[in-house]
Amino acid sequence: MNFITAADGVQIFYKDWGPRDAQPLVFHHGWPLTADEWDNQMLFFLSQGYRVIAHDRRGHGRSTQTDTGNDMDTYAADVAALVAELGLKDAVHIGHSTGGGEAAHYVARAKPGTVSKLVLVGAVPPVMVKKSSNPGGLPIEVFDGFRQALAADRSQFYLDIASGPFYGFNRDGAKISKGLIQNWWRQGMVGSAKAHYDCIRAFSETDFTDDLKKIQVPTLVMHGTDDQVVPYADSAPLSAKLLAKGVLKTYDGYPHGMAATNADEINADMLAFIRG
Repeated sequence: MNFITAADGVQIFYKDWGPRDAQPLVFHHGWPLTADEWDNQMLFFLSQGYRVIAHDRRGHGRSTQTDTGNDMDTYAADVAALVAELGLKDAVHIGHSTGGGEAAHYVARAKPGTVSKLVLVGAVPPVMVKKSSNPGGLPIEVFDGFRQALAADRSQFYLDIASGPFYGFNRDGAKISKGLIQNWWRQGMVGSAKAHYDCIRAFSETDFTDDLKKIQVPTLVMHGTDDQVVPYADSAPLSAKLLAKGVLKTYDGYPHGMAATNADEINADMLAFIRG
């Protein structure tokens, strides 16, 4: 397996498929998942001639189960270490949910020439938690509940998320995939309970407003209106307005996990943006 070593010695697992001279696409996964969340997209873009790369965030999947550094500054630094190790230039960074926050935090700090475009899918920016500057956010009690459920019975908590709001499988008429549910649970349970617990604060309380204002590369913001995890009104439209070159693409009735449930459409729209 492939690993790079972060500044504090943590081992970060990554996948790297495709021609080394092709344009690289770097995928950032959601909480509490792994690089495997992006298998559909990686296979698709590999078939289109791209180099595709995805890593397991520290504490997640096959990376070191560290109890430190589970914050956006360290996540972004880990991505920078991966980009430097692989010598990536003009990469497109694609982030879902928590991975969207990680990608935005990284791109806002990236060295010139390393990033060409950014794609945010159901992403957590600008900020999730409700506060005076974000009155439309979710109350902190929601995230306290996440932490309590994780600590009490992480396995059941993850099954409940995957079989319910993440993919919209709790909606009437939903086409339920037991495979997606089981794969979500599998990815979550491989990671560290401590890292996942800490990451709840990272994805819910980090304010990405300044990051979004700093980003100068073209950015596609993709979000479903029936996202029950990262509500649409307090995320995608606000992010698109803060971005210098933001383009908002709204998907009526699509869930948080739309990159899996509606992969063909999402992949096609990503490809058009990357080629455009």
